[in-house]
Amino acid sequence: MSLLPTMHRAPPIFRQAPPTMHRAAARLPPARPGPWPRRALCGEAPALVRASGPGVARRLRGQAGVRPGFLSGPEEAALGQEVEPQLRRRRYQFDHWDGAIHGFRETEIAQWSEESREILQRVRDEAFPPGMSQLSLVHVLDLDKSGYIKPHIDSVKFCGCTIAGLSLLSSSVMRLVSEQNPEDWMDLLLPRRSLYILRGPARYEFTHEILKDEESFFDGQKIPRERRISVICRNLPILPAPT
Repeated sequence: MSLLPTMHRAPPIFRQAPPTMHRAAARLPPARPGPWPRRALCGEAPALVRASGPGVARRLRGQAGVRPGFLSGPEEAALGQEVEPQLRRRRYQFDHWDGAIHGFRETEIAQWSEESREILQRVRDEAFPPGMSQLSLVHVLDLDKSGYIKPHIDSVKFCGCTIAGLSLLSSSVMRLVSEQNPEDWMDLLLPRRSLYILRGPARYEFTHEILKDEESFFDGQKIPRERRISVICRNLPILPAPT
């Protein structure tokens, strides 16, 4: 089972994609050349995003993006040194309780050093508009070199419309696949020390996954996967208005 207390006393944080979507996503070749490999979103470098077509690129413009070089080397080291003691107390799990993750360990952290708080505040300033209520607990997910995240959509019961994650120790490839039409997809290259942001349709209408090492290709190039730690900030769920 997952070690997060919230996961013990609540329904799954991850809502996994149906088997038909898994099969469709698996059919996507790791280096398929397409007419839209260089669409820039949210101001990030164009080479970090490739989509199945112009319609997907337009649909996710401003909703899925990558900020390369968001962390410096010393900032990455500071975050890593802070999370490592808590992660070291946990074993890697290879059978996530709802099947969404393979080869991982995780924790949630509320108290951070001043240096790390400043880094996380930069993430929040970049990803969330002023006044948006945010979860105080920061999710830390540690993927073993052989680990990966299967296609899923995070439950709306536990986090809101925006997810912002820092990538530590390794580059990786994130794949988004439309729930309604699995032929619509977008790949995001997440370089080491980058920040990714998913919001709106990218958050609710597309599954997202981190490709395993043997499938980790982007635009025809192998992206070697090592151990990867993601530090993830989320906003609070938006409760429906009372009727």
